[in-house]
Amino acid sequence: MATTRQQHAESGEARAPRDDFFAPVRGSLAGIVLLSVIGAATGVVPFIAIVELARALLPSLSTGEVDTSRVWTIVALAVVALLVSFSTAVGSGMVSHLADAELQLSLRQRIIRHLQRLPLGWFDTRTSGTVRKMVENDVIALHQLVAHGIQDVVTAITVPVIGIVYLFVVQWQLALVALVPVLLSIVLYALIMRGGAEKFAQYDAATERLSGATVEFVHGIAVVKRFGQVGRSHRRYHDQMRQYVDFIGRWTRDTAPLQGIAEVVTSPVVVLVLLLAAGAHLVSSGEAEPIDVLPGLLLGLGLTGPLMKLASSAQFLRNAAKAHESLARFFALPSVPEAGSPATPDGHDIGFERVSFSYDGRHQVLHDIVAACAPGTVTALVGASGSGKSTMAKLVPRFYDASAGQVTIGAADVRQISSEQLYREVGFVFQDVRLLRTSLRDNIRLTRPDATDEDVERVARAAQIHDRILRFERGYDSVIGVDANLSGGEAQRVTIARALLADAPILVLDEATAFADPDSEAAIQAALGELTTNRTVLVVAHRLHTIVGVDQILVLDAGRIVERGTHPQLVAAGGRYARMWSRYQANQATAVPEGVKG
Repeated sequence: MATTRQQHAESGEARAPRDDFFAPVRGSLAGIVLLSVIGAATGVVPFIAIVELARALLPSLSTGEVDTSRVWTIVALAVVALLVSFSTAVGSGMVSHLADAELQLSLRQRIIRHLQRLPLGWFDTRTSGTVRKMVENDVIALHQLVAHGIQDVVTAITVPVIGIVYLFVVQWQLALVALVPVLLSIVLYALIMRGGAEKFAQYDAATERLSGATVEFVHGIAVVKRFGQVGRSHRRYHDQMRQYVDFIGRWTRDTAPLQGIAEVVTSPVVVLVLLLAAGAHLVSSGEAEPIDVLPGLLLGLGLTGPLMKLASSAQFLRNAAKAHESLARFFALPSVPEAGSPATPDGHDIGFERVSFSYDGRHQVLHDIVAACAPGTVTALVGASGSGKSTMAKLVPRFYDASAGQVTIGAADVRQISSEQLYREVGFVFQDVRLLRTSLRDNIRLTRPDATDEDVERVARAAQIHDRILRFERGYDSVIGVDANLSGGEAQRVTIARALLADAPILVLDEATAFADPDSEAAIQAALGELTTNRTVLVVAHRLHTIVGVDQILVLDAGRIVERGTHPQLVAAGGRYARMWSRYQANQATAVPEGVKG
């Protein structure tokens, strides 16, 4: 079942299904198109009116007679057309921006709702830049389409079509000449866009990498400055920025020559010279009267301008299509399945019943895992990097679902427990600390928004972080990243306080002290001691001295449990764990104390 879900997830990532994001604003979009067509059509009428006025007035130079009725009719039509064009432009702009606001609200609400329903493991494999690109860049791309792109594209198509039709009616030879720069620009832009799909895919990937590196650098700048690692932290951001700039530079250099030619061919001066030359030839050869050249000069000049605008609008369309595809893939990702009739755990024990797991449906990460964690005991998972210990731990809070077998809490399959109930039963503290850009108080009571200030202070004391918080000028009201900058170990203790406040009877810890300095490790261990009291704990161990007193140790190798027992039992057995313990002690003995120089 889980394998099938995983395969569905992959197909969802690879293929974007049909998803009508524009349903809430479909009526508004039709209105935008209609108003834009009317506005573009009436915008051409004054130019045609100038030509017709010239036809009505020029004969009077020789005859002295003017058809005043026709003249005033033309003037009236031109004025009405101008008023209609102005009104429809304003109306189209208002409708498009109102529709855009409604679409953005609808999309962002839907994105947030879907993010809340995704498996927690999805966030493990994505950077914050991925989510930011979707919530901001993709939605903004659709904003550009609705608020500006539709109106621009409709206008850029309608104006040249009406102009060309009119020219063919009044002077078809000049109409053909006016089409020359239009056709040349189409051919040139087609050449410019060769391989465009691949280039745009590379552009999107480069943008996402740069966005992720920027977010990580900005979020971590306070901590890395505190420990003098700005250069190392800045290097990744600088490398991604350099790669992005180099890519844009190469792409620009490749397309610049043809782009320059296209701009010259469609420039008003070149078009005017071409039309004047063609008009002079037609007049000198007797194929046209001078008055017949006027429509070509007035309307021919207006053909290439909209095309240039269409080229830039085409970028809006391209971005919107990519954004639509990206969002469709995201919304196709399967949510965490919820049981129709949720089960209720009977107790706080954890069970792994012949559990296997694969991330991709092909390569097994865990094989036939059988284990039990009794209520109120501490079980440690140890093994080499890649042995599957973190994956095994993350199956309990449903970061992922088992491909085979079942993970149980109180004899209930975790997949049959409602998400709300599951996270009341299971708390977790991982090494990848996530704090929100809000006050320390709100960060701690994230799991219990109704907690009192006294509750927050109590768990902060237990987590060994209370005194540090009070050293900030505004104490618990200090905002992360603004006037509260924490080291990695301090941030870890804030998450421990958060877990204490949640007061879940089952706790999953993933290498909580793996990268802590000795002082922070001691404080974290004291906080963890408070956190694990009277709870069922499953801990992924990195520093073996922290688990010598646990109730059970499971040794993993290549996704299988190869040994189990207490620390004394496993050391006495002389197996894999005993060798790990021996190497760990040797490394600890030879480690150079901090501050000692050779």
